[in-house]
Amino acid sequence: MRGLLCWLMLLLLLQPWETQLQLTGPRCHTGPLDLVFVIDSSRSVRPFEFETMRQFLMGLLPGLNVGPNATRVGVIQYSSQVQSVFPLRAFSRREDMERAIRDLVPLAQGTMTGLAIQYAMNVAFSVAEGARPPEERVPRVAVIVTDGRPQDRVAEVAAQARARGIEIYAVGVQRADVGSLRAMASPPLDEHVFLVESFDLIQEFGLQFQSRLCVRDLCNGVDHGCEFQCVSEGLSYRCLCPEGRQLQADGKSCNRCREGHVDLVLLVDGSKSVRPQNFELVKRFVNQIVDFLDVSPEGTRVGLVQFSSRVRTEFPLGRYGTAAEVKQAVLAVEYMERGTMTGLALRHMVEHSFSEAQGARPRALNVPRVGLVFTDGRSQDDISVWAARAKEEGIVMYAVGVGKAVEAELREIASEPAELHVSYAPDFGTMTHLLENLRGSICPEEGISAGTELRSPCECESLVEFQGRTLGALERTSANPNGLLNRSLAQLTARLEDLENQLANQK
Repeated sequence: MRGLLCWLMLLLLLQPWETQLQLTGPRCHTGPLDLVFVIDSSRSVRPFEFETMRQFLMGLLPGLNVGPNATRVGVIQYSSQVQSVFPLRAFSRREDMERAIRDLVPLAQGTMTGLAIQYAMNVAFSVAEGARPPEERVPRVAVIVTDGRPQDRVAEVAAQARARGIEIYAVGVQRADVGSLRAMASPPLDEHVFLVESFDLIQEFGLQFQSRLCVRDLCNGVDHGCEFQCVSEGLSYRCLCPEGRQLQADGKSCNRCREGHVDLVLLVDGSKSVRPQNFELVKRFVNQIVDFLDVSPEGTRVGLVQFSSRVRTEFPLGRYGTAAEVKQAVLAVEYMERGTMTGLALRHMVEHSFSEAQGARPRALNVPRVGLVFTDGRSQDDISVWAARAKEEGIVMYAVGVGKAVEAELREIASEPAELHVSYAPDFGTMTHLLENLRGSICPEEGISAGTELRSPCECESLVEFQGRTLGALERTSANPNGLLNRSLAQLTARLEDLENQLANQK
């Protein structure tokens, strides 16, 4: 009996890989999905390696719920040119797909991966080729399998594809360039980038990818009600919240900053060094910050300024009254490129962004003013004057540096202590770990605006607080040789006159 079992196990192990994959479990009911495989068939892919890739594709098909109203599958191959093996609309039966894949002949030329992504975006995922219209909100997924370094640019076109709603998985085999894979893939990168040591091990990715498609099923098939993200787990699911926010008792909603008032202006570096794909990550990061704010006209107001060689207000503090409106406006921001004039941006923030005309609340209401600067490199102009001026104006400054950002400049921009107001990430893909620190600083119940309430400037406590700020400002400017003393005195005089007018109006 034991010998018979051993023979059965041996026969199972000797079966073709696509059969093994099919035996791992029942077919995955993924729900509607438009899935396009983008296969590298350049000359660097040897014949036996291409055969392994062919078996990889055929091994995935039995696990997919293929059909006109379920998963539609298309395949394109590329080298120096791009060829459609079969479009999304071509087949609704796996047998027909397998036949087309068996007949696939490699192109055996160069490696124009960027050209292939552009073809997938403009042609393979078009309605004419069989993709569902955007209004049907059917997920679009591209799986790029390559073994080398692209001979053309991939970052910009991949960013465009992701912006159009295409989720990209990048699978590198053997000689593949990791940097290019990361430039192509959708975030989070640890879930969309796979590096396989050899074509023989590509089946491991096949099993992981099939399980990722199966995860889609339950969350897509039920009204889960998750505020942020739904994750399937076997026959159940659970809701997740962004970093820095906790799941509430209902198991669906996420906590927000409450019981406070903040005027928050974000200065975002849109210089050429950021690159389009990273600018999209910055926008996503900004929206993750918005997720934990209680955005409203009475609560937190948010404004956004982009800077490069010039400065542009994308939207002022007073424009949007809900988080959804702010997030939509952030996604619509267009990348500027060019230089890095951080000093010019700080001046714009001080002189315009926190003005009442732009939506900032009057100083007499004691609403904290917070500036948050994102930058990835050295400023091309002087920042010292306007960084100091911002803090003299009572703006609490945070500096977030990425990549080649200069630590000395970040510290000069930020308020003291620098340890609480400066954050750094080595690259744009790892910025999310900064969210918890920023939440603890900006959220009213945990940070600078803890316990803030709108109170009359004529109350005793307000007058004492104002006196303390006045004396502190005088001490800071008394030894300043750059003319800041006169400017500070003029500002303090204006505030005193404002208080006198309010007192007269109350009599």
